[in-house]
Amino acid sequence: MRLEKAAYTRDDGRNLTIKAAVFEDASGAYGAFTFYYSDEMGEETIGGQAAFLNNRVLFYQGNVLVDAVFDRMSVMSAAQLRELAGLLPLVEGNKGNPPLLPTHLPKRSSAPTLEKNTTKYILGPVTLDRIGSPLPGSMVDFTSGAEVVLSKYSAAAGDATLMLIEYPTPQIAADRRRRIDASHQVTQQQPGVASIIDVGPFFDTRTGPIIVIAAGPLSKSEARSLITSISYDADVTWNENTYVSKKDNLANFLFNAIVLCGIVVGLALVAGVAFGGLRLIVKRFFPDSVFDRREAMEFISLHLEDDPRRVPREP
Repeated sequence: MRLEKAAYTRDDGRNLTIKAAVFEDASGAYGAFTFYYSDEMGEETIGGQAAFLNNRVLFYQGNVLVDAVFDRMSVMSAAQLRELAGLLPLVEGNKGNPPLLPTHLPKRSSAPTLEKNTTKYILGPVTLDRIGSPLPGSMVDFTSGAEVVLSKYSAAAGDATLMLIEYPTPQIAADRRRRIDASHQVTQQQPGVASIIDVGPFFDTRTGPIIVIAAGPLSKSEARSLITSISYDADVTWNENTYVSKKDNLANFLFNAIVLCGIVVGLALVAGVAFGGLRLIVKRFFPDSVFDRREAMEFISLHLEDDPRRVPREP
């Protein structure tokens, strides 16, 4: 990550301070954005996503997180930041795509309901431990390539947490869930023994490579409603080269085959005309010497005719 800071002053005396953090990809920028925004902030349409509070505007675009502080806001402040977002360099390839894991969070209109600006996207154990996660970073095991997203949901008895942990493969997720369940059972079976999971009601399941955890003051029906609303659908992408080049294109092959057939037919016509013309010329200038010679045209004729005077013999 690279950090930059700059201060700007307009001719009318207005000041603007900008801090920018450049991450390796858009997932890092989005994670930092969710870490710094709060539920008091309002939403704004700048870059990939933006939030503001008083004179402060926070947004990310691609792999860059921008924290802008105005001395006083105006109607032109957001327009200036949109222009700035458009000037930021784009990230090549998949590094510019935001993470997909947060899209699995249910946007529920009925209880439990999603609380505004409470979604946090985490890529490391230090940040996870700072935000009050149902699981510590050591239990999640980020070294295996895990991604985490948390959000608050308002239940009948209070605020609950929905936590999604995605691993590279379903096998890793299944093994990690077994360890989480084993640690949780220690608290249930031996209340006097300390456990790393001690957050009250705790429900978990797995769908594909994603572990779904609902924790907090949830009833069984509320927990079931949350965790069953998340379903992983594998999206398989064929990355092998399809070789759709001029050489391997089927349409190009058919066109070349048609052209070849035309050439063969043309050569046949030319050869037929040439042979027929040559024969006519030879017959005209050298009659009966090369083609249609009489000795070659002769054939044996028996001249058999019926003679009415002949009487057929008796057998």
